[in-house]
Amino acid sequence: MDSAVGTNEKVGFNSWCPLLIFDSMQKLKELAQKIRKIGKDDPRRVLHSLKVGLALTLVSIFYYVNPLFYGLGASTMWAVFTVVVVMEYTVGGTLSKGLNRAFATLLAGALGFGAHHLAALAGDKGEPILLGMFVFMLAAMATFSRFMPEIKARYDYGVTIFILTFSLVAVSSYRVEELIKLAYQRLSTVAIGVTTCLCTSMFVFPVWAGEDLHMLVAANLDKLACCLEGMGVEYFGEKMESGSLEGKSFLQSYKTVLNSKATEDSLANFARWEPGHGRFGFRHPWNQYLKIGAITRHCACSIEALNAYISTLQQSHKTTKDLEFKQKVQVACANMSKETGKALAELASSIREMKWSSIAGKHLAIATETACRVMALVPTENSTLLEMLISATTASLLTEVVRCTNPVIAAVEELSRLAEFKRPEHGRKAGTVKPIADIESLPHAVIVIEK
Repeated sequence: MDSAVGTNEKVGFNSWCPLLIFDSMQKLKELAQKIRKIGKDDPRRVLHSLKVGLALTLVSIFYYVNPLFYGLGASTMWAVFTVVVVMEYTVGGTLSKGLNRAFATLLAGALGFGAHHLAALAGDKGEPILLGMFVFMLAAMATFSRFMPEIKARYDYGVTIFILTFSLVAVSSYRVEELIKLAYQRLSTVAIGVTTCLCTSMFVFPVWAGEDLHMLVAANLDKLACCLEGMGVEYFGEKMESGSLEGKSFLQSYKTVLNSKATEDSLANFARWEPGHGRFGFRHPWNQYLKIGAITRHCACSIEALNAYISTLQQSHKTTKDLEFKQKVQVACANMSKETGKALAELASSIREMKWSSIAGKHLAIATETACRVMALVPTENSTLLEMLISATTASLLTEVVRCTNPVIAAVEELSRLAEFKRPEHGRKAGTVKPIADIESLPHAVIVIEK
């Protein structure tokens, strides 16, 4: 009986073990594919990982080499901590954290040292009370300052380090006799860590936040252009009857634009910390990129409304039976969509190459003229009220997209002026398109319903 039980357990183990090995191999394979995809999407991530390892190795030398270690003592580990918390993906992020940490440590150390001397004047009994009061007041005021938008955006990390350092210095000063030596060692190791991070980040395969922001804004315009040009061909063009647009790649591209605000704000904040590099000067107009991004998202919202309406029509299978009227509106909308897409693509190219746009205004002018014509179309006698409403609504939503593109052109032209983009070879700047502010005053179709 015991032999049979042992045999069953052995058989069960033999059948279960291969499944476990197979499952483990599958998970390892999926993990390897995920790692490969992350590295392939942006090879700079691999380089950044190597840079962090290099920076940690460099500061570790101060701990391994005896003369350096004896000069700084056990505080050398603070250099390692500094590298871990300061090293960021972009140069601007590293500069932001590094300078915040360095100045906050210096200021907090000086104030902590001053608080120690003031509290010492109160005697042995009064010293801890005064130190506690100083910690309470400065920690409370510094914490409250973090609620200010300006402080929160650029100096939040520095305020946090200030609170931490001041509290440590003020509290430890009550028990530590050689306070000056301790403060010197801490400040020196923090400076070593920050300097190592900055040098590694700036001079070893640097990743500039400003350049990423520059390319992101141009890519967002390209995505809107791709979407509009795709709609001009797939929905308003000859393929209009080919089926549903759901799942089309060009319709998915613009949706990422709607969620790009947080990334743009973060990159712009880091870009302000960066020194002049490459094509970007010291006082490059990073705020103008945020303005372009906001207008681009507004344009993406208009495309979202148009796409939602088209999807509703396709799901309900509502089509226009009046082929003559339908064809007029369809051709006009296709032209508006394509020309607006070409204008946005030209603006994206202008930003990417840092050159004045020469033909974006012309494309938008054609789209605007077409919008005026489509609003003046008169339905034929065979048109039903539903058909007229469907065509008018579609044209109206697309006209709103055209109208939203004009501020984008104005914002890009302003960026071209502030950043001193390269002018066209003929030396003439493309004329600014007249704003379509009076889009409501365009001619509208007059619908007459006879009894």
